[in-house]
This record gives sequence, C-alpha cells and structure tokens, in this order.
Amino acid sequence: MFTGIIEELGTVVAIDPLGDSARLSIRGATVTSDAAHGDSISVNGVCLTVVDNDGGVFTADVMGESLDRSTLGALTAGSPVNLERAATMATRLGGHIVQGHVDGVGAILSREAGDQWETVTFSLPPQLSRYVVEKGSITVDGISLTVMTVTDDTFSVGLIPTTLKLTTLGAKGVGEKVNLEVDIMAKYVEKLLAKGDKA
Repeated sequence: MFTGIIEELGTVVAIDPLGDSARLSIRGATVTSDAAHGDSISVNGVCLTVVDNDGGVFTADVMGESLDRSTLGALTAGSPVNLERAATMATRLGGHIVQGHVDGVGAILSREAGDQWETVTFSLPPQLSRYVVEKGSITVDGISLTVMTVTDDTFSVGLIPTTLKLTTLGAKGVGEKVNLEVDIMAKYVEKLLAKGDKA
C-alpha cells in the first residue's frame, strides 16, 4: 500500500527486455536507502518488487500485463519517474490509500497556468468515470490528487508548486500519457451495492 505522496523523482537507468516482460533499473537515492529484496516501490503509480539494490539503483521485473496496462512500457533510459516506498504502520497518510494497481491510462488534454499553481485536465477512460467525483481522490502517475471537476470523459486537478517541481507532472506536456488509479473505496462500494441488489 502507498499514500500517493511522492518521495523523490528517480531516473530510469536501463530497460532490459525479457521476452514478454522487462527488467527496469532505476536510480533513486531516497527509496534505495533502506530497500531490500522483495520490498515494494511505486514507479509512476505501479507497484514493483525490488529484485536487487546496488549503489542507489534498484531493479524490478515488470510483467507483460503491467507493461500493456500502464505507461511503463514507454519508458526509456533517462526517463524521470515518480518514486514512493510502501507505507508502514507509522506512515502519515498524507494522500489517500493507493494500491499501485493501475486502472487505466489517460492523457493530458490541457494545462492552464495560474499565479502559483496550474490546472491540468486529463482524459478519463469511460469505464473509470463512475469512480471519480469532485473533491474525491485520484492517483495520477502515483501522485495522490484531489479532483476539481469531472465529466464523463475528463477530469481536472490543481497542481501546487511542490507537485510541479518534485514530480513528473511538472514537465509533462499536452498529449503525454499518465497512469490512473481510482479510489479503491469507490470500487468496493459499487460491488457491495451490486450484491445488495441481488439479495
């Protein structure tokens, strides 16, 4: 489990194809400071398992399923990535409960700069729109964000200077794709209500 509060901006060192999967090597001083084999690290919102940790670079195997259903397959050496270690019982829940399981991919539709912040609008896959509500939470590339507005196929968020400076969203342009994870609570409520209708 994660909180969607990015700990650092890492860098992809290498991507090694392994048939229908790949091995990612990523540099990140903070997340590797105490990482051990088997630990979980969120990379642009995708939960990956540490295979090795050496000299500030960790490696993780990525299954074909994850490559197909997220933006990880488009990464190249040198790509910046948002990194977060798994939460512990002592972690402050500054964002919201994030699983690191990508529900879909969206794209940046527009960016509107304000005095100190920026409004960014993303496309929203139709099958996810029912889980997104105004003032609710959504995860974009691993970042816990609050939804400002939502339609059937778009949503907008406000990015503060810290988010613009310390995450990949500060540099991504219109048309670039992002990983989306909706609030898990909404999916559980939907399933419970559906079962209630059949009772």
